[in-house]
Amino acid sequence: MPVVTVEDRRLTLSNLDKVLYSDGTTKGELLHHYASNGALLLPHLVDRPLSLLRYPDGGTGQRFFTKNVPPGTPDWVRTGEVPRSGGGTMRQLVVADLPSLVWAANLVVEFHTPQWTLDAPDVADRLVLDLDPGEPATVVDCCRVALWLRERLGADGLTCYAKTSGSKGLHLLCPVEPASSRETSAYAKRLATEAARELPELALAVMTRRLRPGKVFIDHSQNAARKTTATPYTLRARPLPTLSAPVTWEEIEECGRPEELAFTLAELPARLERLGDLFAPLAARTEAAPLPD
Repeated sequence: MPVVTVEDRRLTLSNLDKVLYSDGTTKGELLHHYASNGALLLPHLVDRPLSLLRYPDGGTGQRFFTKNVPPGTPDWVRTGEVPRSGGGTMRQLVVADLPSLVWAANLVVEFHTPQWTLDAPDVADRLVLDLDPGEPATVVDCCRVALWLRERLGADGLTCYAKTSGSKGLHLLCPVEPASSRETSAYAKRLATEAARELPELALAVMTRRLRPGKVFIDHSQNAARKTTATPYTLRARPLPTLSAPVTWEEIEECGRPEELAFTLAELPARLERLGDLFAPLAARTEAAPLPD
């Protein structure tokens, strides 16, 4: 197995030629993405306990979700004690640097994080709304809901950033001044309920399966302390190597077909060259605002 040096760490990588996606994308290409774009991911990972969706045989193979520190984790990879919802604690990974990111990516994972950091569990610094379309609704319908939510959040003084989920929908994120997860959850639920009332033919604030077809479910529950959301720029366990990719509001306004907001690994370099890191302000937290009373 090849051994590489990432910054000051020697890493043993495995199965670099293994095909993980139906377009032929290999594990080596996956690792290259994380190694070369670490500066994009790390601001959204540092100090946040990781949940990992592992898919070692590719997006159409077996998948399993884990929060526990994997066996064989090197002692130089940061870990931390995280409160359990039912009491007690558990130890989770915390990616603190590029070597840790590449080491974790070698496990073939999606990266998921909560809206709070390790030093302040249950104190959110981000608000998230996950827009999930129920067939035959698509991301095009999510865009209509996202535009309404952006305006509504702006009325409350919050700046909203958008990214594709890397699957079917959109994620909206707002930097907020530190507030309890209970407060952010309550506010997000109020917004979702208001959107469902104002857009009754389009938006839904409850998960009831029989109501989902043709509607966009605004999942506000990811603000709960125990929940996590796919990290910006993470690859997803899908048939194609789609990313959870930041998008502009112009792209959302102009979206007419689902494929216009589906971005793969091969498309990312051109997007970065043209648009830069659209989530840099979110990572910098310069626009964090208080939740409304």
